[in-house]
Amino acid sequence: MTTSILSDLKIRFSKAIATAFGEEYANHDPAVAPSKDAKFGDYQCNAALGLTKKLKQKPQDVAAQIIANVKVDDMFEAPTIAGAGFINLKLKLSYLETQLAKMQKSDRLAIAKVEKPDRVIVDFSSPNIAKEMHVGHLRSTIIGDSIARILEFQGHEVLRLNHVGDWGTQFGMLISYLREVYPDALTKADAIAIGDLVELYRAAKKRFDEDEAFKETSRNAVVELQAGGAEAKLAWQLLCEQSRREFQKIYDALNIQLEERGESFYNQFLSDVVTDLRETGLLQENQGALCVFLEGFTNKDGQPLPLIVQKTDGGYNYATTDLAALRYRIREDKATRIIYVTDIGQSGHFAQVFQVAKRANWIPETVQTTHVPFGLVMGDDGKKFKTRSGDTIALKSLLEEAITRARADIETRNPEASEEFKQDVAEAVGLGAVKYADLSQNRTSNYIFSFDKMLALQGNTAPYMLYAYVRVQGIGRKGEIDFASLNVDAVKLTQEAEIVLAKHLLQFAEAIDAVAEELFPNRLCQYLFELSQKFNQFFEQCPVLQAEESERISRLSLCDITAKTLKLGLNLLGIRVLERM
Repeated sequence: MTTSILSDLKIRFSKAIATAFGEEYANHDPAVAPSKDAKFGDYQCNAALGLTKKLKQKPQDVAAQIIANVKVDDMFEAPTIAGAGFINLKLKLSYLETQLAKMQKSDRLAIAKVEKPDRVIVDFSSPNIAKEMHVGHLRSTIIGDSIARILEFQGHEVLRLNHVGDWGTQFGMLISYLREVYPDALTKADAIAIGDLVELYRAAKKRFDEDEAFKETSRNAVVELQAGGAEAKLAWQLLCEQSRREFQKIYDALNIQLEERGESFYNQFLSDVVTDLRETGLLQENQGALCVFLEGFTNKDGQPLPLIVQKTDGGYNYATTDLAALRYRIREDKATRIIYVTDIGQSGHFAQVFQVAKRANWIPETVQTTHVPFGLVMGDDGKKFKTRSGDTIALKSLLEEAITRARADIETRNPEASEEFKQDVAEAVGLGAVKYADLSQNRTSNYIFSFDKMLALQGNTAPYMLYAYVRVQGIGRKGEIDFASLNVDAVKLTQEAEIVLAKHLLQFAEAIDAVAEELFPNRLCQYLFELSQKFNQFFEQCPVLQAEESERISRLSLCDITAKTLKLGLNLLGIRVLERM
């Protein structure tokens, strides 16, 4: 098993810099990156430019001393210096061929697990009880799942948490309303369909906003629930279980694994948050509420903005729950990296929560907290994606539509296939297309939702990736090839298209490392898209089944490694491949 070429090079150049100029330069940035222009080589070290002022030497002389101390001859041809001290490196063909053989023999494509695994919590999806999951939950769910998959593949211990909205005023509101209009829903399981429950929730919200007496009744119901009243607690449990079953149908369809730990889980720890913050001296009373005044946040009048931890009526809020959750995840779950995947509108909220937790000394130096924000899903009109009536689009209907459209395409292209085959392909292509269309975007950007674009067989789409994988399987069937029995040590790279494909295959580990560090799954999507393009160019320029025996085995190996990389890469995005389309 090997680390990525890039991470290996960074270590080697860091050692070379320390050897050449002294240990005080051991932590100097080695400035190693893949070359942007292939004519200069495959990788580049630009450290000489950053060292020239400190060392008071010409960058070319600095570069020469680095080269004299770096050991890369097992991987690269002799390094060269270009321009203002740029060190260029070109991979040896023998190294490429050896690494390809290792990749083909390994289930992990010869990618090593991390030496020191983190305990990571990924907080994602987080729908609300008594509401249908909608298109906004799509982004959190599939971005969070992809990040979790990649970190798990690296060998980290990942806890996938679903911070469900299962507590608060909305339950008092809903219980009070159902007592009036549909009391059976509070005592009998599944007495009401989830769609009807959503409509009743809307009606309850409207009544809550307009009727002061009903608002007071609702608040009393919350108090009853918080006090553990038997009737209110049973009603709450039934509502949660019903919603949970509906959520699970979507998670099952999307192949998402999550451990539910809703807001209610942290209720018992909310008073501890207040006690802790009071003891640290951060807590202040303001107009009857207990707050922490934030640094760097101001209101419209330019006054310091308070984060309310306990309201004037003694109740707690969203921020209190998140503080309790963060404190629990560090102290009890022993997490060393905590990742929150929510919409970009919550960026300020998490910045405030993290600030308070840091000032309270709850976050040790060894723990990293990160908010992973994402933009909106837009319609063709450039506005927030909604139904024609202006409602938020239910995620269930969106996924069903994707499968239906994929099925219609299969019916026209492969009408003779069995019903079972058509449905299986429709589900893989339809759901894969929806996931990939989202993940291939820079997550911080808004993107326009288009079934036509995401289901296209050309371009940066799931069908294009799936087709590249299917193409390799088709080669195997046509030539009656058993890929597992190929002599992988017979790989010989002679044509430019073969070498280009081989070098890209070796960069797979770098793409995974980049997503794990920066948390942008579109980096992996872009890698897979370029891999599919380079494979198609290789396939067009280099005959495979018609080639001479030695070339044939070598090229079949390249096909097989490409297919394995596509399969693993798509799996890390939560997308399953197909043997036929």
